[in-house]
Amino acid sequence: MTREPIEPDREGFVYPNPRQKIYWEYYGSGEREVVSLLNGLAMHTGSWNSVLPGVLDEYDVLLYDYAGQGRSTSVDEPVSIPGLGDFLILILDPLGIDRVHLLGISYGGFVALDFARRHQHRLHTLTLSGILLSHEKLFDMYQAISLRFYRGGEAGFELYTHYLYEKIFGEAFVLRAAPYLEKMRLAFFERYQHQVHSLIRFTEAQDPFFKQLEEHERGFRAIRTPALILAGDQDRVILPRVQRKIADILPVSRFELVENSGHVIYLEQKEIFFSLLKRFCRAKSIRF
Repeated sequence: MTREPIEPDREGFVYPNPRQKIYWEYYGSGEREVVSLLNGLAMHTGSWNSVLPGVLDEYDVLLYDYAGQGRSTSVDEPVSIPGLGDFLILILDPLGIDRVHLLGISYGGFVALDFARRHQHRLHTLTLSGILLSHEKLFDMYQAISLRFYRGGEAGFELYTHYLYEKIFGEAFVLRAAPYLEKMRLAFFERYQHQVHSLIRFTEAQDPFFKQLEEHERGFRAIRTPALILAGDQDRVILPRVQRKIADILPVSRFELVENSGHVIYLEQKEIFFSLLKRFCRAKSIRF
């Protein structure tokens, strides 16, 4: 039986410039600490709906769509990872939220890491999953082939959706979710088939992020916000050994390997994922 979607208690838009509007959703009464969940590349606010109960039992939740996702403006122009993070500031301030627990999965991890480098005073904790903070040839190759698919027209993008869904999940989840995978893949295809430019712009924005790693290394090493790094043991997008390197850069961090999961732990092992997240948020410490 399909569960009815959870409706936000508040929602709205912020307007970074005259051409853009950024959509946000808030779940909760405003009386508890807030967990902000940052989207991965192909996600939107609705992607989180099925897992919201795992957070809302203890925390309020804030979501938003990047420019090019969901209900935010989709304009074919360059975006930047710092800019995607700064949308969060534009949302937090009118809501009167001083600090959040920030979770970034996959592409959202880039946004979360850069946000922490520049705005750690706005964070209680930082949680990262399926992300890297180092130069890796295999990731460069993955990014390059993704761009070739995106730029290959509708047929190329449709083929990419098959490639992506084979790559991102672990074996156990694929077997368990087999009846639903094609529906998920088609939803992704239909969501982006007429705005593949958004995926191109997001991917292109990674180039300056990685080119500036050495320049910004001191800033990353200065992040004192407690950080939790969750890696799936079957992740083939960002290998666990690569994700573990982040713990050597962030001075107050803890690495956890989640078994029987690929790249998308929050879906594949959601009970473990959100249990670890909430324990970490409660403690506001890597000792939990």
